[in-house]
Amino acid sequence: MKRTSLSSGFLLPVATLAVRELVRFCRQRNRIVGALGTPLVFWFLIGSGFGASFQPPSAPGGMSYLQYFFPGTLALVLLFTSIFSTISLIEDRREGFLQSVLVAPVSRTSIVLGKVLGGTILALLHGSLFLVVAPVAGISLNIVSVISLVGILSLIAFALTALGFAIAWRTDSTQGFHAIMNLVLMPLWLLSGAVFPASGASPWLRWAMTFNPLTYGVAALRWGLHPATAGSELPSLALSLGVTVLFGVLAVWAAAVIAGRTAGVLP
Repeated sequence: MKRTSLSSGFLLPVATLAVRELVRFCRQRNRIVGALGTPLVFWFLIGSGFGASFQPPSAPGGMSYLQYFFPGTLALVLLFTSIFSTISLIEDRREGFLQSVLVAPVSRTSIVLGKVLGGTILALLHGSLFLVVAPVAGISLNIVSVISLVGILSLIAFALTALGFAIAWRTDSTQGFHAIMNLVLMPLWLLSGAVFPASGASPWLRWAMTFNPLTYGVAALRWGLHPATAGSELPSLALSLGVTVLFGVLAVWAAAVIAGRTAGVLP
């Protein structure tokens, strides 16, 4: 009886909302252009522009900037997909769907997990598609590295989607959400070691990068892509994974708390 109640009262809403995000994406396939196209252009233009003029201090001499920038671009793909997924929360509120879900006999936690898991799956699919470009950058992958990278991508995507959900829940317009994205989420990515290493930054930037949780997600991607040449300046793989998991747990907890205290609309 308890198992039936759990599946119908908690797991069913989670699965339903997650599947709804996937169905919505299938009906709005142009979203893949923004989520994959923009990071791809960033990676190719910035990577080609710096070229041989930028050499990471701890990287081997043969590593190009396209290879160095690839893990950061993967994180950008996840960030963009998470943003597009959580923007749908604002659209759901405007269309009245969110209000109908809130009055249903389901917990706020199930609503949060359903939306977050749906966005996580979409971000993971986008990130996995971008891995196809890895050989173009001279990065060789095998079955083991692909499986490990998919796991790392899942952790980062979950954390970023939960963070986006927490922000979108208290935002009443897509314009406001984009403003917050430019003010908070993009600097979060820029200060993650995605574009430049912490060793060459100013002291205050190094401190900011140390306390930036996304720094450890990007570091984990570097370990997955370049396990032999990741560099001694990076945090260890165990620390990177631990901080990324903690980031995801805290982000979804914050989203659940915010969703539990408010009705999904601004007062």
